[in-house]
Amino acid sequence: MNAPSSPAPLGERDNYKSPLSTRYASEAMRRNFSDAKKFGLWRRLWVALARHEHELGLPIRAEQVAELEAAVDDIDFAAAERFERELRHDVMAHVHAYGERCPGARAILHLGATSCYVTDNAELIQLRDGMALLRGQLVSTIAQLRKFALEHRELPTLGFTHFQPAQATTVGKRACLWIQDLVMCLEELDHAAATLRFRGIKGATGTQASFLELFDGDHEKVRELDRRVTRTMGFERVFGVTGQTYPRLADFRVAQVLSAIAQAAHKFATDLRLLAHRKELEEPFEDKQIGSSAMPWKRNPMRSERICALARFAMSLLDNCAHTSANQWLERTLDDSANRRLALSELFLSVDAILQLYLNVAAGLVVYPAVIRRNLLEELPFLASEHLMMEAVKAGGDRQSVHEALRVHAREAARVIKVEGGSNTLRERLAADPAFAAVAGRLDSLLEPARYVGRAPQQVLEYLAEEVDPLLARYADLAGATGAVRF
Repeated sequence: MNAPSSPAPLGERDNYKSPLSTRYASEAMRRNFSDAKKFGLWRRLWVALARHEHELGLPIRAEQVAELEAAVDDIDFAAAERFERELRHDVMAHVHAYGERCPGARAILHLGATSCYVTDNAELIQLRDGMALLRGQLVSTIAQLRKFALEHRELPTLGFTHFQPAQATTVGKRACLWIQDLVMCLEELDHAAATLRFRGIKGATGTQASFLELFDGDHEKVRELDRRVTRTMGFERVFGVTGQTYPRLADFRVAQVLSAIAQAAHKFATDLRLLAHRKELEEPFEDKQIGSSAMPWKRNPMRSERICALARFAMSLLDNCAHTSANQWLERTLDDSANRRLALSELFLSVDAILQLYLNVAAGLVVYPAVIRRNLLEELPFLASEHLMMEAVKAGGDRQSVHEALRVHAREAARVIKVEGGSNTLRERLAADPAFAAVAGRLDSLLEPARYVGRAPQQVLEYLAEEVDPLLARYADLAGATGAVRF
């Protein structure tokens, strides 16, 4: 019997790849969570550690630091993978690969540190840099929606509660609700970024015992080493105490913000899908875009649907981060490692992809004013009932008789719509009823949609001027990003 042959190596098209990398996320965010960025940060952390240990008097020579610095980006990934297969330890694999490349500095590499010195600190840098990328996308999306809200601030549209016709609003006022959600997300993002701390140099269980021994019991030098490495890596604050890892609650705090962005985007995309069904608003649709393989006329809102799909995934990861934070045993447990490799990167990549889509859609929203007006006018006689009643009473009518006439006519008009499939006949019925004779000639003006939007146009101007414009001025250097739809 022949021995089974070994399977052929996976080819380019045989290997699984995350759709977040191949289809959805931006190049910048993919680079932020790439191996090159991750392991490059590890090396920069090792260089910073060696440099500041040298400055503070440990037996590390300047030429050893220089050797590490010269090779910081010269990573032999094949060598690291070879060492990891042998050692079953990713950090030590890269220590050996770096040491092979820098033999003169091999003896002092990773001196006093534990694995979490590079893994945790690098992850905190990736979280910080990832939030900076999202900030630019949020600001640019807010700027696009601001233009839209301002342009359509006076365009009356039917408002909904419970997705049932309610009072009128304006298209611009509705857009301000979308903007406000993103402004709240930006404020939370800024807070999360400002309060994100560095792990620093803490040692195996967070006591800094190894560094205290290296510095012969000099507590102040250990503290100064912590401060210097923290500043070198671009952080102002360091965790005062840690276990072996930084508190995983910090991950959850960041994840909360990203989940909020996903929620805000989902709300916008859902609203747009509902409005597209009513043929009032649409997302961009390209000349050669196909909506359906079977139904050529379809204009499916694929961007908005994709936003909702990715948002659902991103929101689910918040629960994941909560469980990881809750299940940290004492000074640490390793069952968070494989999980966090997936959860944190994919959370950022998915929210990045969401904002890419959101920005693309916001920049190309299509409005159909004639349909919006028709839909509003169809419901407006019902919505204006109280106002019409008050006008009829002011013209001399009996309030109770007018109310009863309105009730009867409204019920009959609703019957025609729902049972016969007809149009709303309430306006015509009121015009023919003697109870409304005094206002019959004014029904056109009384049923003008602009009468029923309240302060919506003024609210748009006030909100943009008082809250949105100062924010955009503060982040003027970040506005102008464009959203790409890769596939």
